[in-house]
Amino acid sequence: MARRAATKRTEGSAATADPAQQFLRLMSHEMRTPLNGVLGMIHLLQRTRLDGAQRAYAENARQSAEHLLGLVNDLLDYARLEAGALEFDLAPVDVEPLVRSVAELLSPRAHDKGLEIVWSVGADVPDIRADEGRLKQVLFNLAGNAVKFTETGGVYIAVERRNGAGGAAHLAFIVDDTGPGVPHEAHTRIFEEFGHADVSDAVRHDGAGLGLAVVRKLARAMGGSVQVADRPGGGARFCFEAAFDVVPGTRGQPLAGLTVAVRSPNPFVQAAAIAQIEASGGRFAASAPVVLVDHVGALSGDLALPPSDGRGVILLKPSERDLIARYRAQGFHGYLIKPLRRASLAERVLAVAAQDDPMREAGAASPAAEDDRVVPARFAGTRVLLAEDNPVGALLARTLLQREGCIVETAARGQEAVAALARARYDLVFMDMRMPGMDGPAAARAIRAAGDATPILALTANAFAEDRRLCLEAGMDDHLVKPLDAEALRAALTRWTKRDIRAKVG
Repeated sequence: MARRAATKRTEGSAATADPAQQFLRLMSHEMRTPLNGVLGMIHLLQRTRLDGAQRAYAENARQSAEHLLGLVNDLLDYARLEAGALEFDLAPVDVEPLVRSVAELLSPRAHDKGLEIVWSVGADVPDIRADEGRLKQVLFNLAGNAVKFTETGGVYIAVERRNGAGGAAHLAFIVDDTGPGVPHEAHTRIFEEFGHADVSDAVRHDGAGLGLAVVRKLARAMGGSVQVADRPGGGARFCFEAAFDVVPGTRGQPLAGLTVAVRSPNPFVQAAAIAQIEASGGRFAASAPVVLVDHVGALSGDLALPPSDGRGVILLKPSERDLIARYRAQGFHGYLIKPLRRASLAERVLAVAAQDDPMREAGAASPAAEDDRVVPARFAGTRVLLAEDNPVGALLARTLLQREGCIVETAARGQEAVAALARARYDLVFMDMRMPGMDGPAAARAIRAAGDATPILALTANAFAEDRRLCLEAGMDDHLVKPLDAEALRAALTRWTKRDIRAKVG
């Protein structure tokens, strides 16, 4: 993504050196650092041999720590919004991967509850100029709230273009759920500070009632609005709407001329799959040469039957990956992992259609790649320098890196990191921002001044936009926020150890 094109502050913003803002940044770091250790150690503990009671204790501790982290984040964001000191970094944003990432981040939580979580972006939704982090925060809070209050069914995240022409587009970010809905008398109250649809919600769902208040303030700061209404068919519908400047570009139509069928008992899965097919230029029909079949439709303990009127592609959750080989033996021609990715769906359909259509030229569609949510990346032999002064944080990061096959050398100070890079070569550097003596940004500047181009990733508890800018301006390439989890680490390793896809994150 291109570097920051413009910065917009909310009204009444204070100077960067405002003591109150410095205090918020310090508190962000000081609270998130121990939480990173707590969550990381619990994660490592859960991967050891535990009996049933111990596993339950560890899971309850993890949930409590995650709740505390969410509360810390909400409090800090709310305080910054109240002070009018929240910055918006405007840059080109591709809406589709943003929405996909929100769905995938929430999918483990949703799947653990037996819910489906799906997404779609309209074919006419353009790339926009916005603050991607703040937009993602709004969507994540709305969708996370939906997952929290929904017990059966699912959550559907959709983006539609309502109007706007030329250089502007009015977009609606919609989150539907099949939960209990929101009483009409609470439609305004739930967006207020410490507001709930029901007073018992704070106890039953461990919520302080700040998440939706933050969403409303962010929506207003972006010149938009957020509302809640009844979803047709039951449940709630949250909708954030705002106008955005359009970034020129076009989305491919790889499925143009192709017809695809979808069979799922879950209406959200069905609707989202159809929307992604149509956004890719394809057409949905009840009968087609390629049929997407949801494993959820199978009887308990059984496999879904392959379609008799087309080639089947089975839809699985990541936890159901052990069924892939059995489904191939059953006669299916491929699989897709839920929540579906539009690009993966199009690629898989093209690959299966090419096998089925003798009129297609050989090689017209390459076999679809394995989904990275099922086949983890391998980084055996990758040399990593980890600069981290916190012993617990260093232990966690080193353990996670070693489990990915990395060879890890550690440094506790910025000077040690600079000296290590002067005497040896590494594939990647993880650099904490706050270290005694020479801090992370100073160490990065020294490394770049020496002509070393090794990718440097900030590994920090500082979660504000200005902290990310400070890292990038010092010569770092990416910014990972603690608490660090295995998925985020694996994604960073994939991004920065494959030279053909490297791109500095701005």
